[in-house]
Formats: sequence, structure tokens, C-alpha cells
Amino acid sequence: MGDITKDFDYSEFECPCCRKNQTTINFIQKLQIARNFASIPFVINSGYRCKKHNKEVGGVIDSAHLKGLAADIKTLLPIDRYEIVGALIKAGFPRIEICQTWTHCDIDGTKPHGIFLK
Repeated sequence: MGDITKDFDYSEFECPCCRKNQTTINFIQKLQIARNFASIPFVINSGYRCKKHNKEVGGVIDSAHLKGLAADIKTLLPIDRYEIVGALIKAGFPRIEICQTWTHCDIDGTKPHGIFLK
């Protein structure tokens, strides 16, 4: 499918075990809006996940990754986390999870909204 937006290629969101990808274009476009606000690139650690891969990585049974509505962005440095979380908030992401080495964002309307620490 190739480039979806200025900064994201659809292949970045593929499941690593089966190469399937059901990430929604709407989600990637919203992520691009956040990326436009940030002063750093977004490195995608995890996008779409098939059920098998989701189970292998310890994902919850109803993960937004399974629906193509989520991504985990690599965030190793506190300043990167600050930039990424701020950009996600500005872009209107309703759900953000802050982890030690990644930041999760999704647009799954069935999940509680807010910022969560993991």
C-alpha cells in the first residue's frame, strides 16, 4: 500500500508474525496530525496485531491493536515522551498509555478515555 501520509508508510503497522495489516487509515491520519505537532519522528514498535501475536506479547484479549486502532511508539528518553504525549493530546487522542520504553495511543471508542501509566 505504501506511503499513507507524509511520515508513515502502511507497512510500519503490519503484524510482525503474519504481515497482516488492518490498521485504519483514519487512525494513521490522526497519528500524522500528532506527528506534525511533535518535533521528533515517531518510531512504531507495534501497530496491528493478529490474535496470535497479541497473545504472545501479553496484549489484552480486546486490544485496540486487534482492531487496527492503536500503535505503540518508541519512547526511551523523557524528553521524547514529553514531546510525543503532548502531540497526542493536541491531536485529540482519547486514550494514551505511558510505559517505560513506549507510549501507546488508540482511538478505540469502547475503551475508557484518559492517560494511563503502565
